[in-house]
Amino acid sequence: MAIRTIVLVHGAFADGSCWAKVIPLLTKRGLKAIAVQNPLSSLADDVTAAHRVIGMQEGLVLLVGHSWGGAVITEAGNHPQVKGLVYVAAGAPDSGQSFADWWKDYTPAPGATEIKQYGEGYVALTPEGVRKHFVQDIPSDEADIVYATQGPLAVKCFGDKITAAAWRSKPNWYIVAAQDQTIPPAVERDSAKRMNAETLVLESSHVPMLSQPDAVAEFIAKAASSL
Repeated sequence: MAIRTIVLVHGAFADGSCWAKVIPLLTKRGLKAIAVQNPLSSLADDVTAAHRVIGMQEGLVLLVGHSWGGAVITEAGNHPQVKGLVYVAAGAPDSGQSFADWWKDYTPAPGATEIKQYGEGYVALTPEGVRKHFVQDIPSDEADIVYATQGPLAVKCFGDKITAAAWRSKPNWYIVAAQDQTIPPAVERDSAKRMNAETLVLESSHVPMLSQPDAVAEFIAKAASSL
């Protein structure tokens, strides 16, 4: 296996702990897995955080992004140590596009109405939004932890534009969450097709790494083994 290191990038309304079930499964497969902690304050800030972690690894890495983290890896993936990209129910804007541009032509998912202001310039999901539309397929006690540990997102992130989409020049994979109520599954499917990504469709909520961690870990490991 050429790639031994997996760098995991969380999205909005989450933190690095969203990968807690996947990390030990990757470790059992002989891979090193490390999660970035995004400040969620701007695309540039999150890319800097990802680059900091990538730069501390030895050799090439596979970069994995969830949700908003997809936009982050689309930009951060231009780092020379990044060999490939895995998108998990994730945004995949093109060069010159923002996350808002990426999904604007699609009917908003039900969870969009549960994104509320969280102090000046930030938004977060309500408890109902997390339980019913973000992680609706995991136990309620786990869902409550996801709510309690979520990272509020700076509103400006939605408008920050990608300079150069790394998926246009590097191998990429995509997990479509068919029961996603946060990002429309249609935009995920269309993005995977546009990217010509090797694609896995899971009947999961927006967070398959929490509801179906074995399938997600296996998909990531297979991607790493093919590079």
